[in-house]
Amino acid sequence: MESPFKADIVKGKVALVTGGGSGIGYEISLQLGKHGASIAIMGRRKHVIDSAVAALHSQGVPAIGLEGDVRKDDDAARVVESTFKHFGRLDILVNAAAGNFLVPAEYLSPNGFQTVIDIDTVGTFRMCHKALKYLKKGGPGKDPSTGGAIINISAILHYGATWYQIHASAAKAAIDSVTRSLALEWGTDHDIRVNGIAPGAVDDTAGVTKLAPEEMLSKIKEKPLYKFGEKWDIAMAALYLASDAVILDALGRPGSRSCIRSLDDLDFLIDSL
Repeated sequence: MESPFKADIVKGKVALVTGGGSGIGYEISLQLGKHGASIAIMGRRKHVIDSAVAALHSQGVPAIGLEGDVRKDDDAARVVESTFKHFGRLDILVNAAAGNFLVPAEYLSPNGFQTVIDIDTVGTFRMCHKALKYLKKGGPGKDPSTGGAIINISAILHYGATWYQIHASAAKAAIDSVTRSLALEWGTDHDIRVNGIAPGAVDDTAGVTKLAPEEMLSKIKEKPLYKFGEKWDIAMAALYLASDAVILDALGRPGSRSCIRSLDDLDFLIDSL
């Protein structure tokens, strides 16, 4: 599909994407790279990272792969530092690393619950915390007049009741709360734009192909367009939020406070198309 944005909308920027080796995270990495950004991918599986970096290189995207676990403080710090040392700056952090599995709450152990919280919620905050000094206005390699951008990927699970995913629902709800609080604090104090994207069912991702394939396929008939979203859709939203365009609450929340703040934001969107 053809991008609606200018090819240089994030030219010269450097993005670190956790969980960027596969799924939605990889598509975000690819689209940021195709629109001018240099990419650092963080993940736990070296072969997945290496394959993703090779694919990005084949598309002409400057990219590096960094092995690490968002649950480990030392890994998070090392990956952020390595990104800065390699590219000389850090402008965009995308927190796409996530963990999930289907299990009735009755049979979910506290350890299993904690594992998903540690990856999704604590991992998201840990990466934000480690990247702060590079993303804030006037930080190393940053323009003294403006800060960077953080995009946190959550989900729509917690907007209602969800079967067999109490752990993931709780983790994603917490991510949205982290996003709103950091947007307030770090937007005010450091000029960092902190936004969130809450995808629903996205085709060709684990949420559809592994977690509940039969149920998901039956849900297609309930969709107005008789189709699921695609990874490209989420990547386009991330690209928009990574650019100097808008400040939102959490994209994908109809009827909420998620809105464009000003007419200037609309003007930028029009100019970028």
